[in-house]
Amino acid sequence: MALPEKIDPRKVAVLTIDLQNDFLHPQGAYGRAGQSAPAIAALPQKMRPVIDAVRAGGGIYVSAQFTLVPGRDGEPLIAPHLKQLRPFLTKGDFLPGAFGHDLVDALKPADFTIEKVAYSAFYQTRLEYVLKAMGIELLVIGGIVTNGGVASTVRDAHLRNIETILLSDGCAAFRQDVHDATLLSLGSVTHAMTCDEARAYLGGRR
Repeated sequence: MALPEKIDPRKVAVLTIDLQNDFLHPQGAYGRAGQSAPAIAALPQKMRPVIDAVRAGGGIYVSAQFTLVPGRDGEPLIAPHLKQLRPFLTKGDFLPGAFGHDLVDALKPADFTIEKVAYSAFYQTRLEYVLKAMGIELLVIGGIVTNGGVASTVRDAHLRNIETILLSDGCAAFRQDVHDATLLSLGSVTHAMTCDEARAYLGGRR
């Protein structure tokens, strides 16, 4: 389905996935482990103008932030597959209220923060409730990683009949070929645009 020529800007939300200190800051969990990529580090600067444009039109900004729930001993409840993929994750990483869990400074403040415990920002969170309560009809999505949290959230939005724009240069993966392949695979369930194209569309100049 094609996007309408114009959309009420008050019914638009921009959603960032996992743009947190533990992923992006040098002193975060991934930074300390040497897990970084230039394309990922550049995302806050790419996303900021889109967020500003959505807010200027009366829309909202939602930050979905990966969360490791601490157990009774403080050790995080980590899914087995994630523990295998990221063995460096430990106590205090992605802990609610901690520095690493927080949204990066360049994107603060968000209007709503969603704690996510799995890839999709919809899975066992209040995201869908917030979008409905705020009358949102179009969700503009960016963040990390393209083939993980971003792809899962885009597909879940599609299942819920929520129209989305996927920012092709507002999301990134640790490998460019994986990013590109994921964008191709999502073509049937979202509308891919660059950050500049999305700003033009939302401003009514498309």
